[in-house]
Amino acid sequence: MPSTSVTDSLRTGQRVVALGIAAIVAILVVAGVLLMLTLPDANAFNDRVARIFVENDDLAGQAEIRLLEILAQSGTAFSETLASYRMVIFVLLVFATAMLVAALVCLVLLAVLNRRMARIERSGIEVSSLIISREENTVYLNTMGFKLTEAMIETLAVLAEARLDDEMLTGAEIEAMISGRDPSDCDEASGATRIKRLRDGLGNQMVGALLVKTIARRGYVLAIDKNVIEMV
Repeated sequence: MPSTSVTDSLRTGQRVVALGIAAIVAILVVAGVLLMLTLPDANAFNDRVARIFVENDDLAGQAEIRLLEILAQSGTAFSETLASYRMVIFVLLVFATAMLVAALVCLVLLAVLNRRMARIERSGIEVSSLIISREENTVYLNTMGFKLTEAMIETLAVLAEARLDDEMLTGAEIEAMISGRDPSDCDEASGATRIKRLRDGLGNQMVGALLVKTIARRGYVLAIDKNVIEMV
C-alpha cells in the first residue's frame, strides 16, 4: 500500500542519512588526526637552537650569540604561526563536516521527495492521515474534511478497522458488521451498495475540493493550472 511504502522509504532515508553522516564524520576525523600528527612540532625549531647552544660551547663571540638569539626568536615566531595554522585547520575541518552533512541531508531529502512526488503523480492522491469522527459525521483526509452520512461513516469505519487488522472484507461481511447480523444472513449486494454510496459521496466531495471548485455567487472553475490543460 502507498502508506506502507512511504513509511519504508522514510525509514530507509533516515538510515542512509545516519550512515552517511557517520561516514563523513569518521573520514574527516581520521583525516584531521593524520594531518595533525604529520604537522611538525611547534617547538621543534627552538629545540634545534637549544641543541646548538649545548653542542657548541665554543660559540663565545658576540656575533655567534646574536645569531643564535635571532634564530631562537625566529623559532618562537614559527611555533606561534604553526599553532595558529592548527586552529585554522581545525575550524576548516569543522566547516567541511557541517557542509558535507548538510549536502548529504539535502540530497537524501530531495531523493525521497522526488520518489513521493512520482508516486503521487501515479496514484493521484497520497493519504498521509485519515481521521474518522463519528460525532461530526466527518472524515478528515490529510488536511481536508468531508461531510458524510452516518451510514457512509459506519462503512468507512468498518473498512478502516479491517485495514488496521490487515483483513479484507466481502460485501456480506461489511453488511453483517454494520447491521449486527450473521454474514450468512446478509446479501453481498447490500455491502456492495454501501461501498458504492461511500465512493460516490466521498468521491464527489474530493473532486469538488481538488478539481472542480465552486465560487460563491460566481460559478465553477477548475482548480488547476491552465498551462497543464491540453485538448486533443
